Amino acid sequence: MPTIEVKKDLLFKALGREYSFEEFDELGFEFGLEAEEPEEEEILQNPDLAYVWKIEIPANRYDLLCIEGMSRALLVFLEKKQCPRYKTVKPQKLQQMKILPATQQVRPFGVAAVLRNIKFTPDSYKSFIELQDKLHHNLCRRRTLVAIGTHDLDTIQGPFIYDAKPPADIKFKPLSQAKEFTAPEMMEMYSLDSHLKPYLPIIRDSPVYPVIYDRNNVVLSMPPIINGDHSKITLDTRNVFIESTATDLNKAKIVLDTIVTMFSEYCDQPFTVEPVEVTHSDGSVHLYPELPYRYEEVDVDDVNKKVGISISADTMSNLLTKMCLKSEVLPGGVKIKVEIPPTRHDVIHPCDVIEDVAIAYGYNKIIKKIPATSTIADQFPVNKLTDLLRQEVACAGFTEVLTFALCSRDDVAVKMRKNIKEANAVHIANPKTLEFQIGRTTLLPGVLKTICNNKNMPLPLKLFEISDVMFCDKTKDVGARNERRLCAVNYNKSSGFEVMKGLLDRVMQLLEVPIVQSEHGYYIKSCKDATYFEGRCAEIIYNNSVIGKIGVLHPEVLKEFELTNPCSCMEFSIEPFL
Repeated sequence: MPTIEVKKDLLFKALGREYSFEEFDELGFEFGLEAEEPEEEEILQNPDLAYVWKIEIPANRYDLLCIEGMSRALLVFLEKKQCPRYKTVKPQKLQQMKILPATQQVRPFGVAAVLRNIKFTPDSYKSFIELQDKLHHNLCRRRTLVAIGTHDLDTIQGPFIYDAKPPADIKFKPLSQAKEFTAPEMMEMYSLDSHLKPYLPIIRDSPVYPVIYDRNNVVLSMPPIINGDHSKITLDTRNVFIESTATDLNKAKIVLDTIVTMFSEYCDQPFTVEPVEVTHSDGSVHLYPELPYRYEEVDVDDVNKKVGISISADTMSNLLTKMCLKSEVLPGGVKIKVEIPPTRHDVIHPCDVIEDVAIAYGYNKIIKKIPATSTIADQFPVNKLTDLLRQEVACAGFTEVLTFALCSRDDVAVKMRKNIKEANAVHIANPKTLEFQIGRTTLLPGVLKTICNNKNMPLPLKLFEISDVMFCDKTKDVGARNERRLCAVNYNKSSGFEVMKGLLDRVMQLLEVPIVQSEHGYYIKSCKDATYFEGRCAEIIYNNSVIGKIGVLHPEVLKEFELTNPCSCMEFSIEPFL
């Protein structure tokens, strides 16, 4: 979870009283925070830490990542302050930002806002910068999803243009530099910078780099790398232009809402924000920030039952209001209407509201009870069968492996001589690496990779795995289903098909399935499959349905997995035997 450092004197000033560490630690625990005092060794190395507390913040509470948001939430929790009302105030002339179609190649989305007539102190200015850094590392996923830029509006002129240009066409003076650089020169220079180096790969290989400039072609920033020096904010900045460019529009809106709600308290009109008119690349026009207020309804009895308490609707409403969720009891007293402010993007379901009731009530006050129902636990049939088969296959001389449930598209397609469209695979929307792009649709690639990484072991290598594979299934509520399978591989100087057939017969013998072509028996039938050597592949048929395949792998498949000896294998579903 993210951790922020807070000066004790600033915290005490914001909360209106001084706290001992024990007092604040207890308050933090009640609210869901965890405070930590610096160790003596740390203080000896850095005496300034004696005046600081480290506070651990829940990962989904972006509104607590700065002292402004945290102190505001604690004051509301202590019922010393009401939750402020955030609103946008349109000026006579709106600032505008236009997103050009070229940005679709690299970072297609952008949002913006203005904090008008703001007054910074050294501490609030530092907090403003640190909040951006915390958001970059958490919600923004190290700038891959969202990059934030803040600028002194009085040094630039709208309308602003968000474009994407070839790197050689971008030239400006980056933040804290004395001269202008082209984009390639900046990428080379910052490759030695420990702070900015991790962000360079985000756009390095793109044919165009994103860039924002004003009506006079003054460059504001080259997201997600660096801002321009011309528009940098200082302690004397009175009007701040905030832009967020992104690959995920929803995340960009959350980031913008978080920044403006936290620091609009320093404006002459507290908690007001000036919107910016953004024209997207498709021609649609929107005002940002949206600062949405939405509503959820929760059933009082349902909340009491799930938390394990028994309180009235009025008490529950007051508890939610303490958590910055303004609430009112609906007529009849059965349900509560809860207002979700723009600071609480973590509330996405009634379950999140129920959690806040539990926090405000106090987990330590919830009485432990023995459940009223009496049940006897039992193992899932598929898991019981799996454990029994594991033991028996191991006794047959095979070694069990456990491989990743995710794999690359090539693992189940190109390397297996198949088409990815035929795999019916569950694809990951934003895969971190090429190795984890889809949910595996077969266990075989994982076992073959294991053999590849253990080729120095003496032959034969007889491996097996019993695990789940995944398929898309529109009939399921989540759109996908699991299927438990058994996969075994024999890797030796000869293919050893008879070894696989012997194991199959042994497994069927244990399952009390006879070798007979009938509803209650099994048999194998010759078939064609691109993964297997032609003429050496068969379907495993049980109860007149194909449950898997057995055969000798094709040489091209072996080559793709860097294997030099022949391989026989089988893979089939064990679920029909339940």
